[in-house]
Amino acid sequence: MAGLYIHIPFCKQACSYCDFYFSTRQQLRTPFLETLVKEIRSYQDTELSEIVWQTLYLGGGTPSLLSERELTLIFDAVHDVFRTDFREVTMELNPDDVTAEYLNTIRDAGVNRASMGVQSFQPELLRFMHRAHTAEEAFTALQTLRETGFPSYTADLIYGNPQQDLKMLEKDISEMLRFAPPHISAYSLTIEPGTRLGKQLELGRLSPADDEIVARHHSLLRALLGDAGLSQYEVSNYAIPGKEALHNSNYWRHEPYLGFGPSAHSFIPHQNHAKRWKNRSDLKAYLSSEQGAFQEEAETLDLHTLAEERLMLGMRTREGVSLSELSSAYDYHLAEEQFEWIREQKRKRMIESDPDRITCTADGLLIADYLIVELLSRHSGEKKRGSG
Repeated sequence: MAGLYIHIPFCKQACSYCDFYFSTRQQLRTPFLETLVKEIRSYQDTELSEIVWQTLYLGGGTPSLLSERELTLIFDAVHDVFRTDFREVTMELNPDDVTAEYLNTIRDAGVNRASMGVQSFQPELLRFMHRAHTAEEAFTALQTLRETGFPSYTADLIYGNPQQDLKMLEKDISEMLRFAPPHISAYSLTIEPGTRLGKQLELGRLSPADDEIVARHHSLLRALLGDAGLSQYEVSNYAIPGKEALHNSNYWRHEPYLGFGPSAHSFIPHQNHAKRWKNRSDLKAYLSSEQGAFQEEAETLDLHTLAEERLMLGMRTREGVSLSELSSAYDYHLAEEQFEWIREQKRKRMIESDPDRITCTADGLLIADYLIVELLSRHSGEKKRGSG
């Protein structure tokens, strides 16, 4: 299921934790859209224009700053250039941009899934994260999504904030569940270098939440969402069965994806390798790029690298990884030492396995990144066969 990604880099203000590429220079929207359309049309009559693309994701930044006319420019270019059979078209929204009229506008344009960054309903946490919306605007936006009958949507929560106790998180979860969202993405707050929080950490003005507290937050989240019928299908994602994100699953399963706009990534697999590239994370440079010169970084990935990456991505999902897929698609076989380690983790109830599949348990997903590193470190590089 191949997916297209379009990065809209504009924001009203900078969230304190965000390390995605963005700009607050709204006056550049018109030249940006002209360049974006030029980039999309640069793929006209190429090999990639012949792929049937089944998902589209508008991320950012804040795509909900776009007007109906601006969205039409983008969608017209996409449909003109590519073979599209979209099963899912997702657009990120800020709560303060959501109105019934705007939801009807984007739905008419083809969007059938909204992704809304609520993060919290606590005014002090919203201020700490420097969010542009208020708790009241988040409540109103969630209610409007329900009342307009929008086809599907997901809402984001952030846990593990400094000074955020379990009662605050429980209240946020309870408030969110009042609206019965079909999907919730919940992220542990990470303090990245170069962000507002990162600078405060460097200056000693901020201490991150203790790992044990974050683990308790995660356990509470998993329990309450599970009781509400939302299953954890990836480390940070919970959904009612059948409402899982299709586009994000492209990334985890190594499906092709093609990105447009500054900082967007692309990944195109071939028979014995894959190509990955990234656009420049610089709006000024992006706007001045000659046609076809948007890329900043490019690499060719061999089968062994792809196999390890597939393991890393797959083990973060409840679907896990098929050993026969690793063998047939990547010529990768687990070593005996890895099988011994898997058996040990099964005894600890961190991993489940059968002769063809390994997955993290619910408890294992809490430390999935650690488990993945441990599993990969036990591969000798030699092709070895075995069974779990």
